Amino acid sequence: MNICDAVELISGTPQFRIVEDADSNAPVYRFYSQTDLESDLSGLPSAEEVPRKQVRTSDAVNTTSVGDVVFSLLSGTAAIVQAEHAGYLLTQNYVTIVPSECIDERYLVYLLNETQYINRQLHRGQQGSVTMKYTLKQLGGLELPQLPHVERQGLIGGVYFDQLKLAALRVRASELETNLALAAIREADRS
Repeated sequence: MNICDAVELISGTPQFRIVEDADSNAPVYRFYSQTDLESDLSGLPSAEEVPRKQVRTSDAVNTTSVGDVVFSLLSGTAAIVQAEHAGYLLTQNYVTIVPSECIDERYLVYLLNETQYINRQLHRGQQGSVTMKYTLKQLGGLELPQLPHVERQGLIGGVYFDQLKLAALRVRASELETNLALAAIREADRS
């Protein structure tokens, strides 16, 4: 089955077409970034606050909503938008994927990120390319494997996201442990 039989693909707003507005009543949008996508994939809030690129515009732009499946054309990675990143502006580097009732959104993210079947198709489209950016056409041309029942998809997707969150928590705990140990070493060195 072609991916377009199971989902709708909505491209982000081309950045060069966004006209900045000087009107203070115009909405201000933060740009969705790869860091935001990685945070959404891990299920953890961003560890550190980074300066955010933003734009004030009255233009109609594509923004994120909680629960949206977003695919990065830069990294070839998908995630589900968490509340922390709702309302962010999606540029042409991102695609919103709206799944139909035949596919669970968490399972879809698992398929796009982890299965060799999908990865081979994406990388095949990259051969001979100088830039490592995927295209909407490549994404729309993906063939999906035989899909299990939706309930089974939900279980697989749930375990996948639980594992990603657990791995992210372990990394964060290790970083905190290292920082505490280094602080104790520095303190001992001063005395």
